Formats: sequence, structure tokens, C-alpha cells
Amino acid sequence: MSDLFKETNGDMHTEQSDLTGARPLSDILRPASLLDVVGQEQLTGEDGVLNSFIRAQFLPSFLLWGPPGCGKTTLARLIVKAANESQSHIDAGAFYIFEEISAIFSGVADLKKIFQKAQTIKDNGQQMVLFVDEIHRFNKAQQDSFLPYIEKGTIVLVGATTENPSFNLNNALLSRCRVLVLNALDREALEKLFDRAAEHYERDAPITVDAKETLIQQSGGDGRYLLNRIEEIMALSLEEGELISKEDLQTKFAQKVALYDRDGDQHYNLISALHKSVRGSDPDAALYWFCRMLAGGEDPLYLGRRLIRMAAEDIGLADANALGVVESCVKAYERLGSPEGELSLANAVVYLASAPKSNAVYKAYKNAMKEAKNTSHLNPPKHILNAPTKMMKEQDYGRYYIYDHDTPNAFSGQNYFPDGMERPQFYKPVERGFERDIQKRLDYWQKLRQKQS
Repeated sequence: MSDLFKETNGDMHTEQSDLTGARPLSDILRPASLLDVVGQEQLTGEDGVLNSFIRAQFLPSFLLWGPPGCGKTTLARLIVKAANESQSHIDAGAFYIFEEISAIFSGVADLKKIFQKAQTIKDNGQQMVLFVDEIHRFNKAQQDSFLPYIEKGTIVLVGATTENPSFNLNNALLSRCRVLVLNALDREALEKLFDRAAEHYERDAPITVDAKETLIQQSGGDGRYLLNRIEEIMALSLEEGELISKEDLQTKFAQKVALYDRDGDQHYNLISALHKSVRGSDPDAALYWFCRMLAGGEDPLYLGRRLIRMAAEDIGLADANALGVVESCVKAYERLGSPEGELSLANAVVYLASAPKSNAVYKAYKNAMKEAKNTSHLNPPKHILNAPTKMMKEQDYGRYYIYDHDTPNAFSGQNYFPDGMERPQFYKPVERGFERDIQKRLDYWQKLRQKQS
């Protein structure tokens, strides 16, 4: 590991051997101690969990879960370095031997070799710390192969993943590892990376204040992306005093791809955020999450289907037009295609978020389904059954049925539930939107029903 930063009276400086430009800036500026790591103080601070491992002189298996460019690989290397330095009872050499693989490029044969090497290391009185990048890429069988070696203490497993471990890792593996959550780098952390880059180059990046702000925003909390862009800017041949503008960044440099995985954790997180923003009657937030998903490459028709569900689940009969409006917007997208069609879906998002809300039908449906399953053995009352045959008429099928349109109020008040079943109330309209009028009708019919009983 590179000892990039050296402690000198509390100050850090860059070794001259690292100023060759042969390595990427993000690697050159890789921290050399936990104290140098930015943006993850909840783990690296004095009271952070990683320091608790060091004080205990014991490394458990753990998983580092966080977005790209937040320092997962760096932390894995540094914790092993710090743990070795804390092993005061070891007279010579390191107790923990760091081994690094990527689940993208490794298979069963590679794992077998690693485990054999780990056993040899254990026989020598040491222990392998196996860092597995993108560990969620391993299948179930590959993940299970770690279990006996963790159990026997042959390896300490440190996994890194950008995906939610509870969705992508086996429960057996999760039960043997602590999950440590890393944050996307905040503004303060990204500013520190700017300062470190300036110290390395011995000059500030030649960009305007607006361009710097834009670059921080574009990085999306990804320190590696930020340092790569700074490296590109510093390599430009500029006139003395010339500065890169905000417009230059947007037109001449590669833009960061939106952090989104259509099959992963971000997919579920963002659709949940969109749905709850609509339900919470916040059209601005709903539009934001809708656009976040589109920017990440989500299928617009998937969003259209979810909007139809929202119309039925969260608006319901409080706005009886909502379902039709959303269906029309989805059909408009199907006719127009991208990119014009997305505006129709945006109309649906704002309409739903702005509409009165009711889940009364949704709740009524769930309760009615539960009751239907519990009472599936009960038959309809005979008076509402048809009698197409003589025998059925002799059994009084339909004999006492009252045709509602022949009554003064077009309401007979007859019982339509099975005989002997207590009348339930599944549908309870809310006092919002069109359901206020529905409730008035239901109250009116209930009064008529009581008069006739």
C-alpha cells in the first residue's frame, strides 16, 4: 500500500515519488491512514466502529455498503494496516495478510486457490483478510463457499458492495458479517479533496467559482469522479489566467451517469420515493423522483404502470377521473414515444400528486377479500338467485326478489349477503373529494334500509 500521506507535526504532504503522473490522481491521493479518510467519520472517528476493532485488537468479518467513490476499498486496506500496527504482541511481521479479489473477475477455481493460501497463512500463525470487491456479484453457491472458512477463522472476510446486502447476499453470510454503511461524500468532504489536489499540484484548479460548484454537484458524492475531472482539467493547456467555466464543464467534459440500477436497490428506493411523494400530495418531490428515474434510464412504461396503480390505490374514488387521466397519459406516451411522451407521464405525476387522496376502496378490497376467503362456503340468499328451471322455481330461487327500479326511491333495501352472515361494512369513504358525495348517498340508503327493517 502506498504511504501517500505522511504525518509531520500534524501536516500531510505528498511524497515526490508519487508526482510522476503515472498513476491516476485518485490513487495518488489515496489516504494512508484512517484519520485521512474524508466523509466517513461515523466509521473512522475516535468513537467509530473501525477504531473499536483496532482497540479490541480483533477484526471481525464485515461488509462495506455504500455508493461508488465513497472509499470502500481504501477503508478495507487501511483497517488492515491499522490492525497490524495495533498488534503489539506480534514481534515481527504482520499478523493480518491482505488479499484482494473482485467478484466480477473471480470464479470457483480462484476461490479454491484463495482458501488454500489462507489455510497456509493460518498454519504459519497469521490470518488472511480477504477483501472481495462487488461481492454481490457472486451467486448463492459462491457466497456459501465462504461460510466454513469464516467459521473456522481461516479468513476474515471484508466485502464491498454498492447494492443493498439484504437483497443481494445470503442470510447465512449476512449473519456472520457486520454491515457498515458508508455515505456518499458530502460537500465538506469534496472540498477537502479539492484542497488535497491543489496541494498535490501546488496550485488551484483553473476553474471559476460557478464551475467548481457545478463539478461538486455533478460528482454526486463520488470522490473518484471528482478527482478524475480535476486531473483532466489540470492536464489542459490553458493560457495564463484562463479558467474553465461552468459551460465548459457541461459541453467539453464527460458527464457523470446518473446513479441508478434498474434491477437493484436504487430502483426500489426511487420508486418508493416517487410513490410516497404522490401519496403525500407533493407534486414537486414527485416530479423530482420521476425525473431521477428517467435520468437513470428507467423504462417510462414501467413508471406509467406504477402511476396507474397509484391512481387506484391512493386516489381511488376521491377523484373518480384520476384513473382515466393516467391511462390517457400512458396511451399518449405509447403513441408519441421518447422523448416527447415523457411529458404526458409528467402530467400524470402532477395530477395524481395534486388530487384528493383516498385509500378507502383499497382498504375495502383487502378486507372484503379476507372475508370472502373466510366465508367461501356460504351461498348467496335465494331471493337474488336466478331461476331458469322449474325445479329452481320450486326451490324459491328468486321468488322474493324486489326489482329496485320498481320502488319509490329505486332502493329496495334487501339483504344481498349470505343468510346468517352479519352485515359488514368494508367501504368507508373519506371526507375528501368525490367521496364526500358518495358518503351522503350511503347515509341516505342506510336510513331507508333502517326504515324498512
